[in-house]
Amino acid sequence: MKELRIRVLAGVFAVAGVLSWAGARLWNSVGTLPSVPLAAPVVLALIAVILLATALSIRARLKAQRDRVPGAKGVDPMMAARAVVFGQASALVAALVAGMYGGTGVFLLEYLDIPARRDQAIYAGLSVVAGIAVIAAAVFMERVCKLPEDEDDDHPGAATAA
Repeated sequence: MKELRIRVLAGVFAVAGVLSWAGARLWNSVGTLPSVPLAAPVVLALIAVILLATALSIRARLKAQRDRVPGAKGVDPMMAARAVVFGQASALVAALVAGMYGGTGVFLLEYLDIPARRDQAIYAGLSVVAGIAVIAAAVFMERVCKLPEDEDDDHPGAATAA
């Protein structure tokens, strides 16, 4: 499984932001811009909390397993792989959604004197912050579930234990 690349996530964020900003300008010139829902930052924050809780749980179970704590519940490799895939997918979607709301929020900065638009700009900004939290939690989850590197580099022909 390939590791998350921050550059790819930043690229998705930037492209989505620019396209969203341009789309918001176009949509506003033609009609009324759709509103940013209050649920957007709430849902993103909830996903970040779930990812963080899962990563902390896996980390604690791995530590107990390494320390050979009696009765410690081990980590199923398939469960860890699924958690990493969930984290990576969440990070990509969060980068896209945060970029979209970021572009809309930048557009809305021109209209902060209108109370409804100011609220929309705040919701968009909170969505970007929550999206970044999802990305951070996903990267943390990936680091927690990463297998240790083979420390036997002196013997290139040695088989690695899986």
